Amino acid sequence: MASRTPAKMGMWMAAALVVGNMIGSGVFLLPASLGSFGGISLLAWGFTCAGAMLLALVFARLSRLVPRAGGPYAFSRAGFGDFAGFLVGWGYWISIWVANAALAVAFTSYLSWFWPALATDRALASGIGIGAIWLLTWVNVRGVRTAGSVQLVTTILKLAPLVAVGTLGLLYLEPANFRPFNASGEGTFPAITAAATLTLWAFLGFESATVPAEEVVDPERTIPRATILGTVFAAVVYVLGTTAVMGVIPAAELTGSNAPFADAASRMWGGWTAPAVAAGAMISAFGALNGWILLQGRIPWAAARDGIFPAVLGRTGKHGTPAFALVFSSVLVTGLMMLNSSETLVDQFTFVILLATLTALLPYAICALAEIMIYARDRERFEGRRLTLAIVTALLGFAYAMWAIAGAGQETVYWGLILLFSGLPMYVWVVWRRGSRSSSEPDEVSA
Repeated sequence: MASRTPAKMGMWMAAALVVGNMIGSGVFLLPASLGSFGGISLLAWGFTCAGAMLLALVFARLSRLVPRAGGPYAFSRAGFGDFAGFLVGWGYWISIWVANAALAVAFTSYLSWFWPALATDRALASGIGIGAIWLLTWVNVRGVRTAGSVQLVTTILKLAPLVAVGTLGLLYLEPANFRPFNASGEGTFPAITAAATLTLWAFLGFESATVPAEEVVDPERTIPRATILGTVFAAVVYVLGTTAVMGVIPAAELTGSNAPFADAASRMWGGWTAPAVAAGAMISAFGALNGWILLQGRIPWAAARDGIFPAVLGRTGKHGTPAFALVFSSVLVTGLMMLNSSETLVDQFTFVILLATLTALLPYAICALAEIMIYARDRERFEGRRLTLAIVTALLGFAYAMWAIAGAGQETVYWGLILLFSGLPMYVWVVWRRGSRSSSEPDEVSA
């Protein structure tokens, strides 16, 4: 029986997917991480916002050129062929389901504020986190519009405490809290680079709307708008929120804070606000988990459809969603959570998230050059379409991605490359099974 035609996401759901995936659990702790740098961290935000906008512009244009599901995977394949597409798809997929395990733990951690037993009963905490994964997997199997509705609601709810602190908090700023301007003990540029590496985490996910491209209404118009709008909005929320928290809490206290937004809210309006901010953080992690679960099924599904991943991952369910890929990915997330349910969980996940960040940065760099490759193969077709500006933007986006990769550290890059190349036997096996050429012609691009 043929699958029913699935409902599609509109503009606001696509924008909520971008904002919801970018604003996860980490932003609620980020001001504390930046406290040791001082006011110079605000300059780091400027660098990161500029770099993220360059890459968002690249992805917005690519979504018009290659309106296919898969996002970074589809763009890399269109620019460089099957092999590059596989590497990007493999690394990006792993980064998603690994990060989803961390998001599930973060959700459980924030929930423990209301359910204290979760802080001490590790089996219960693990069970709640796994339960959240499978609840949202079921939501996503039911259709992209169902998942989009959940994403829209949770995004609105999570933004409430962030926007409240980031706007009203500006009325409570103490200029002395921003001094010394550079408290890192390093030179100006090294301090900005180190702080920018931390702020970059907050921008991962701006490409989210490009992944389910074929499940979006009028994708060639909706996706670019949702990508730019979502990135700009998240950037404003980040900068205002960080500025307010740093201006309200002295640096010495901020660096030791486990809940900087809640602490700032308590200073401004009293202790009653702490539960509200904790609830916002919990909803934020839950919403981000929903959005990234949506993506974790689309990447292997798109690659399997193109004959690059095993064909079984390309199966769809009765709702027209990549049900098998969604379920299989959640099995992997569940296994990772069960293996890591120990007292050193936070330390293990910190390193895992660094790896996930690197495997997301590599697709950004490759996609920036993939856009130029698409132009190079058909120059006459793109003449007069602001080609020079597009190429300059892509090159600057590539340079920014490489700078961010270098800032991730040698150990992270080392393990990240091992992670990427570990998938090569699967690629060889898939190519052998299909009995065709090892690299196919890139997909035709749109005008």
